[in-house]
Amino acid sequence: MKTVLSLENVHKSFKVGFIPKKKEILKGISFSVGEGEIFGYLGPNGAGKTTTLKCVLGLIFPDRGKIEIFGRPHLEPKAKERLGFLPENPYFYDYLTAREFLDFYAQLFRIDKNEREARIASLLKLVGIEKARDLQLRKFSRGMLQRIGLAQALINEPSLILLDEPLGGLDPLGRKEIRDIIIRLKGEGRTVFLCSHILQDIEMICDRVAIIIGGKILSQGPLTDLISERILFTEITLSGLDPKELAGLGESLSAQGGRTLIKVFREDKVQEILDLVKNRNAKIHSLIPRTQTLEDLFVEMVKSQ
Repeated sequence: MKTVLSLENVHKSFKVGFIPKKKEILKGISFSVGEGEIFGYLGPNGAGKTTTLKCVLGLIFPDRGKIEIFGRPHLEPKAKERLGFLPENPYFYDYLTAREFLDFYAQLFRIDKNEREARIASLLKLVGIEKARDLQLRKFSRGMLQRIGLAQALINEPSLILLDEPLGGLDPLGRKEIRDIIIRLKGEGRTVFLCSHILQDIEMICDRVAIIIGGKILSQGPLTDLISERILFTEITLSGLDPKELAGLGESLSAQGGRTLIKVFREDKVQEILDLVKNRNAKIHSLIPRTQTLEDLFVEMVKSQ
């Protein structure tokens, strides 16, 4: 797989406080992003995710280390021609309409007028705000601003798209639509670098992830390699049994509306519960084996630091 973005032993410090003291934010991070993949970059607030992005984009400069985009030094203008970027908190000129805003950015890339109009119409439809094309951005909701920001990041048809918390401020339907767009971009052969704290979304769409905590990357690789498929416990929802009959078989989580939810950690106990349900003519409503999730892995790593 061809590498489109690579970081090698990148360090970055800032001076903070009234009497400036040096604080190291990035402590020698290294990873690479392959062509045509969705790469998830995870970490709690203050871990260094946005600092990493700013270093990649040349908005700030690392103290040391090597960054390459498409095999070129990251500060070369040629390296950035095929980049698209959506910051976490985008700020746009309030009195431009959605169409005017995208037209402005298209002109920065020297796209001719006819092509600009076609791209703008296509992108507004892609992000689901074509009906708001003539609405000023000051009247946009947070979710709509995220959508127009994503359209802006795609106006130059980039090969590598850097997205910093693109799902923030969106309702569940909006998050699904943006996820679908990201998957579509991958289907077109583009590469997506996705910073997000919404672990469920990362787990659903990313090919590989890197987890950064305290300025260090603690784990990276394909999700299938990072997350164990071993069953951690089984959740069973049942009715027709007195919760007291389940004592010793598992951890009872709740009992309401005639139904009991129980968490069972041993496989042999699952069979005991099934036999008990059969013998008492009770009813199983759901039986869900729970394997390790990305959230489990992430929380475990954060707690260990």
